Amino acid sequence: MHRMQVPSPRKMNLCHPFNSSSPDGATYHVVKGTVVISRQHLRSPPGRKTTICLYSSTQFDKNRKKARLSKSASFKNRKKTKHGKTDTFTYHITFHLDMEFGLPGAIVVQNGNKTEFFLKFVSLEVSEDRKIHFDCNSWVYPVKKTNTDRLFFSNTSYLPGKTPLPLQDLRKEELLSLRGNGRGERKTWDHIYDYDYYNDLGSPDKGEDRARPVLGGTTLYPYPRRCRTGRPVSAADGVTETRGNFLNLDYYVPPDDRFSPVKFSEFITSAIQAVIHFVIPEVKSLFQGDINNFRSFEQLKRDLYAEPRHSAAFEMMAMEKLKTIVPDEVYKDVTKSIKKNPAKFPVPQVIAADENAWRTDEEFAREMLAGLNPAVIKCLKVFPPVGVGGRESSITDSHIEGKLEGLTIQRAMDQKRIFILDHHDYLMPYLSRINSQKGVRVYASRTLLFLKDDGTLKPLAIELTLPGEEEQSRVFVPDIPVRALWELAKTFVAVNDSGYHQLISHWLYTHAAVEPFVIATKRQLSAMHPIYKLLDPHFKDTMHINALARSILLNSGGILERTMFPGKYAMELSSKIYTNWRFTEQALPEDLVKRGLAVRDFTQPSGVSLLLEDYPYAMDGLDIWVCIKKWVHNYCVRFYPDDMAVISDPELESWYTEIRHVGHGDRREDPYCWLELNSIENLAQTLTTLIWIASALHASVNFGQFAYAGFAPNRPTRCREFIPVENTHEFAELQKDPEKFFFHMVPDRFTTTLGLALIEVLSCHMSDEVYLGQRASAGWTDDGEVLRLFEEFADDLRRVEKNIKERNKDALLKNRLGPAKVPYTLMYPDTSNTSGKDKGVTGKGIPNSVSI
Repeated sequence: MHRMQVPSPRKMNLCHPFNSSSPDGATYHVVKGTVVISRQHLRSPPGRKTTICLYSSTQFDKNRKKARLSKSASFKNRKKTKHGKTDTFTYHITFHLDMEFGLPGAIVVQNGNKTEFFLKFVSLEVSEDRKIHFDCNSWVYPVKKTNTDRLFFSNTSYLPGKTPLPLQDLRKEELLSLRGNGRGERKTWDHIYDYDYYNDLGSPDKGEDRARPVLGGTTLYPYPRRCRTGRPVSAADGVTETRGNFLNLDYYVPPDDRFSPVKFSEFITSAIQAVIHFVIPEVKSLFQGDINNFRSFEQLKRDLYAEPRHSAAFEMMAMEKLKTIVPDEVYKDVTKSIKKNPAKFPVPQVIAADENAWRTDEEFAREMLAGLNPAVIKCLKVFPPVGVGGRESSITDSHIEGKLEGLTIQRAMDQKRIFILDHHDYLMPYLSRINSQKGVRVYASRTLLFLKDDGTLKPLAIELTLPGEEEQSRVFVPDIPVRALWELAKTFVAVNDSGYHQLISHWLYTHAAVEPFVIATKRQLSAMHPIYKLLDPHFKDTMHINALARSILLNSGGILERTMFPGKYAMELSSKIYTNWRFTEQALPEDLVKRGLAVRDFTQPSGVSLLLEDYPYAMDGLDIWVCIKKWVHNYCVRFYPDDMAVISDPELESWYTEIRHVGHGDRREDPYCWLELNSIENLAQTLTTLIWIASALHASVNFGQFAYAGFAPNRPTRCREFIPVENTHEFAELQKDPEKFFFHMVPDRFTTTLGLALIEVLSCHMSDEVYLGQRASAGWTDDGEVLRLFEEFADDLRRVEKNIKERNKDALLKNRLGPAKVPYTLMYPDTSNTSGKDKGVTGKGIPNSVSI
């Protein structure tokens, strides 16, 4: 049995036309309803063999000692309809209930068809003045496969102790079924949530070089758990689960967490279109003899972003190949999309207004505050910087003295005006192995920056280090005699930052960190639980996109290994960084204080004051944080009258225990990793942090990717050569033609274009996206006070939008636009964007969940 929600018992108005009499004189109550399913690529729509029954929330069946169950009703009068941009079928259903049946609290759906369908919702008219809504948004599989019906609860929330008696057993039984027994092979139609290690990344059967360690469950390789998605094999070689073919999606994702038909079609279309964007310039390059490298910035821009010239033949070749590997309906969607969008990448924002601004030192520094990876820079506390083991940096006083607007180094640090972007300590233990890979040459880096009087940052020095018995470091400064050396040093910093961004800030800290919460919520919180109701939209599609990522991005030989500098050591490196992860520090105010960019200030709504005011990520982020925290706190108070109510909630206790001891079990021994869930305040802080991670934090590191990294020279993903030293042939080549040397050093055109295809997909909003302050259905709850609080939340977000627009117009806030003239909109909620009005690469909008 599975998923649902329930109404509070109240007396129905049994007025005409809802009351009728049967031929034998008995009076019964007529309940009419509608059923809405998606018809996107539906092979066989449900017919009369598919039925629905109702469970009463107020009456017992004395014989079964369970909630009273109605007779079944069949799907009738199918009509083609549209809900938003989704093509749907709407059916009518009719129930004849005896007068003692009471209010329906759950529905049971039995799919008598041969194929599955995507059930959006069911709505019942139980009286002239009341409807009961059942949000489903799940795949329903044939009963011949599942051997069980699907259960959905109505839109009323209950804490466990306040559940209507007839529904209590249904609530417990459903949770038991969702947990499964931990055995057997997962079938597509199963509806089970279970934990597993990251044991599906390696392919040792394809050679020793394709083996990868199992992540999670050991002190050597700690990691968040993922949802078990397939068949247990053998742990002997470190691989305990097989993967299926990507295009067939032949791996298990629970039905409630699988893409809707619309999302699936759009995602595949977007991915394939990006691949075509990748294929055409590559095919052209083969014909033109430009197999390895771009020769210049102009050639790169012309080949990737300019209007396609004579590309029809290449496009036809790609499309013919595509036709053989995707379903017909997906092929039709792709061809339709390609006609609207030529086979080229869009022009990235970072070069749209000024083609050369990305090369300035000011833009290089600004992107640490308002770019793709804005939560790494921190305030320098000790000079020179000191690494693990007490080893000092090679940056000395002489490198930065005289560049601090008249301040001494100590005075500048006291005033919190020296910052560091540190990609040193975590990389050094891995650097020898990383650089042993073919075509990879990278350094560990430290970058020092100074906060000028006008609020912008200027780089002071870059230290690039290689491992050895004694670390081999080179320090570069902006006024170095050979300016090209400084530009190359900035490139290596960008490479470090690109790898950390994609692997840690994006994947580990949002995608991977959230998945255990999704699993625990489904296993331990009933769909009737108010906290389930609060969190559910923030988990939409996360497990499915993570499964896709493991299948094509993170796996051995996958796109991330092919494009990012850590290569085969990427996931192992992320495991080492997870060793120091703390959930409490993912809260934005805590993170800012830890990085020395804010101080405690309880006169402020966020509890902190920024030390660096013109910090777009933090400035906008704190506004969003305050909105989320206010909404969450008010929501919790609505259901928990006092701290004791939190402590005595058994489902909530099981949920939090499972997250800490299983889902994130490798971090359970750290006493600072988790708050105790012993008060409304701690509950609200925990939930706010989780929602922040899933929504705003993810948006800040994901949806601006194409704007900045879409122009690869601005964010290279690896280097193939070290910086040459004087009096060498390579140094002479650099001086002779710096641009040619640059393209010889950064990834070749194949790797570059493949990387662009990936980030184009990741940067896209889909049409079924639901943004912060929105819900997919107006009937998500029947609680009027909760709806009022939610509208207040949306109003607060609209005020944030207004503030962001004003800040982006403020000439004194120079970091909002920078030399490249890219306005900071990654924290712009975009509350007016409903029904996928603005989709694609927009660079704004905060989706509720980690859904791409």
